[in-house]
Amino acid sequence: MSAVATDTESAESAESRQPASLIALKGLRGSIARNMTAGWQAPRVAMGAEVDLSHALALLAERQAAPGAPLRMTVTSLVLRAVALALREHPALNAWMREGGIERASAIHLGLAVALSDGLAVPVIRNADTLSIEQLATASRELAQGTRDGRLPPKTYQGGSFTVTNLGMTGIDWFTPILNPPQVGILGLSRMTDRPVVRNGSLAIAPMSTLTLVFDHRAVDGHPAALFLRSVREHLETCDGL
Repeated sequence: MSAVATDTESAESAESRQPASLIALKGLRGSIARNMTAGWQAPRVAMGAEVDLSHALALLAERQAAPGAPLRMTVTSLVLRAVALALREHPALNAWMREGGIERASAIHLGLAVALSDGLAVPVIRNADTLSIEQLATASRELAQGTRDGRLPPKTYQGGSFTVTNLGMTGIDWFTPILNPPQVGILGLSRMTDRPVVRNGSLAIAPMSTLTLVFDHRAVDGHPAALFLRSVREHLETCDGL
């Protein structure tokens, strides 16, 4: 009797340790898990830069007030434009890591990370460097909505050469995104908040955010990656080319 009782208790104890709800790694969740595992295995490096968005926000307000402007333009469209211009200047980041080599992309196709209720998807804006802020705002809004509605064809998520992800709306100060393989670079944008800055020896308050670049060190070294990140920041702070 003692042995039977012990076996029963062991079985009940084991059953009680089983998770109440198990989310199987299949479908979208499985695809995300496999992709993130591949991205995590790359020899990645992260670097960050604070960016003053004063001029960028002023430009955004000006463009938003123009006749025919999209209904809603956000900082994301400015960042997409700045990244596209920086990739023109630093094509080493606009590439894929292939078996036995690095393939430079012939066009700039930006992936835009979109949060879903059950995961994450990355639709692609084709030839992003040829699009204006207004066009990028429209494209990103339509792609995000189409992704959430589940009505976009599979090819919409293929061929991205670099990814941008914005978690600023969640209120976080910084984060290090995971690479979206086979891409060699991804840029993360954190929340925008007013902070004290020094300008020409005087204290001022400016809307600041943090840009975080993660890159595959097999394809890109630290110095060229830093120059790319500096270029993104300069485009946003000076509005040059935006």
